[in-house]
Amino acid sequence: MSITIFVPCDSSAISIGADRIATAIAKEAEKRSIDIKLIRNGSRGLFWLEPLVEVLTEAGRLAYGPVQVSDVPSLFDANFVQGGVHPLLLGLTEELDYLKKQQRLTFARIGITDPVSLDDYLNNDGYRGLSNALNQSQADIVKTVTDSGLRGRGGAAFPTGIKWNTVLGTPSEQKYIICNADEGDSGTFSDRMVMEGDPFVLIEGMTIAGIAVGANQGYIYLRVEYPHAHIALNTAIEKAYQAGYLGDNIQGSGKSFHLEVRLGAGAYICGEETSLMESLEGKRGLVRFKPPLPAISGLFGKPTVVNNVISLASVPIILDKGGDYYRDFGMGRSRGTLPLQLAGNIKHAGLVELAFGMTLRELIYDFGGGSASGRPIKAVQVGGPLGAYLPESQFDTPLDYEAFAANWTVLGHGGVVVFDDTADMAQMARYNMEFCAIESCGKCTPCRIGSTRGYEVIDNIIAGQELGKNIPLLRDLCNTLLNGSLCALGGMTPYPVLSALNHFPEDFGIDEKANAA
Repeated sequence: MSITIFVPCDSSAISIGADRIATAIAKEAEKRSIDIKLIRNGSRGLFWLEPLVEVLTEAGRLAYGPVQVSDVPSLFDANFVQGGVHPLLLGLTEELDYLKKQQRLTFARIGITDPVSLDDYLNNDGYRGLSNALNQSQADIVKTVTDSGLRGRGGAAFPTGIKWNTVLGTPSEQKYIICNADEGDSGTFSDRMVMEGDPFVLIEGMTIAGIAVGANQGYIYLRVEYPHAHIALNTAIEKAYQAGYLGDNIQGSGKSFHLEVRLGAGAYICGEETSLMESLEGKRGLVRFKPPLPAISGLFGKPTVVNNVISLASVPIILDKGGDYYRDFGMGRSRGTLPLQLAGNIKHAGLVELAFGMTLRELIYDFGGGSASGRPIKAVQVGGPLGAYLPESQFDTPLDYEAFAANWTVLGHGGVVVFDDTADMAQMARYNMEFCAIESCGKCTPCRIGSTRGYEVIDNIIAGQELGKNIPLLRDLCNTLLNGSLCALGGMTPYPVLSALNHFPEDFGIDEKANAA
């Protein structure tokens, strides 16, 4: 009987040699006449241990890592195919602390299955949510999603059920489902991991959404920088069509849903839903005025659901286990789980899926293990390049949308980027302002002009020029961006800039006591 070995196909693992390791394992097994079955699974999200090789044994899946090509012969010498002891042996994968302490709902299959095997998906609770949805009314499906408390995981945190209900209640012969897979925030990778590691869950979630609101066409708007996700999605979509999970008569129900992937061209602004729709229509990615809302007049002027990857990938488990099951995770108005992405100067970078409510301090120390440099952590930016910098005094903030908003911070897409005490926060503020200037679509003046003047002013502050004049000027520019921008790109750029200025005045050459006075 062949021995099953798992080597990740996730692009993070590939970037540090997973493909070469898979080839080396296959060649070494052949050389030693050992019959193996090599499965390319998704990443478990323990990036400091990648490439992580797993072997299926009678006791369960054993993990070895991080594995280099040069380690492969010694692994075979140690009989790792039978769970042999080796310096890289980590023990049973499911018993690893980093994984064991998580609450994986959306990521339940990722790292366990072959991402593009429909049989694997079905054998691990796949398409059970769709099966239930096909036997319910549209209103009941929307009610289940509403009752679950699911909110947009792309950053805005708008209640998903309300958006769906608006599209359901808007009469139209044609409606659309759009998955916003233009994951462009620095330090974020949960969308990519879903699309590369469990593409069927996204397809199932979008199909359920289509049936719920009466949309028969869906588009996944994928950023061009995700070639592995592009291949995985198209492979899974083709298999879903072949097996009758997409098309004109889904599983004999008489209901139809069609799906295709469209590639963006790398513009950050196209992560904003109206710019995304402009791009899908073949136009330049410019922000639209609201109203009308996309739920009433969206793609090609038709009612459109626009949801993030994680939002749609959370739908199958809600329809499978019920809205109450999902709602029982979390706190306050933040229900369910959020995949958090640890990056930056952190010892244990990776993906952590948890119910809302854990503190930022617990996340960066209990899971992240503190800074990679071993130095004190100075600041943590949460929510991508438009998120605020949190100082140590705010590390006990619970991971909850309202708790973060109360601190004038955002939880956003769940990206967490860590900085130690060597970071210059004035330089970081300049980066954020320049990022806005580079990525602005140019439609509104505050964003287009204000961001350029903003980083010029910060340059003057860093040079120590006329702080008494330039600090108030920077604050005034931020106020204009905050209140006058057409979309969140300009409207949220003040968050990182002002948080850096307020919490780390010494990095701007400001005497802290004088600033407080």
